[in-house]
Amino acid sequence: MAKEMNNRQAYFNYHIEDTYVAGIVLLGTEVKSIREGKLSFNDAFCMFEKGELWVRGLYIAEYKLGTSNNHIAVYDRKLLLTKRELKRLAIKLKDKGYTIIPLRVFINDKNLVKIEIGIGRGKKLHDKRDTIKQRDTEREIKRYLA
Repeated sequence: MAKEMNNRQAYFNYHIEDTYVAGIVLLGTEVKSIREGKLSFNDAFCMFEKGELWVRGLYIAEYKLGTSNNHIAVYDRKLLLTKRELKRLAIKLKDKGYTIIPLRVFINDKNLVKIEIGIGRGKKLHDKRDTIKQRDTEREIKRYLA
């Protein structure tokens, strides 16, 4: 049973400046599918629509034991944040180059599915190369120390 799924590409493609933990509106079969770890962040992003924050492109596989009431794998899901957090995100999003990205989906202590979102700015190609170089040097150092 998977408890946490991370969006590793988000940290590679974006400079994450601030993170928020939000609730997410899901159906029962979606929760069961998330508990099995059937989730993908490919091309997922968050957007504002009528003052509410939605996550678009988050893939949650259909539950294999689901009946005719099974959910659709990819559709917009509403995120639950406070008005203050929504206002803060909307102001930051108006700056050029910022976007809101889902970073991880996890199940908290109360068995509720939560999503961690981050507001970040896209990296340039040379920044991505620096990230790869830094990762390689850290790996080399760990090899020598072990």
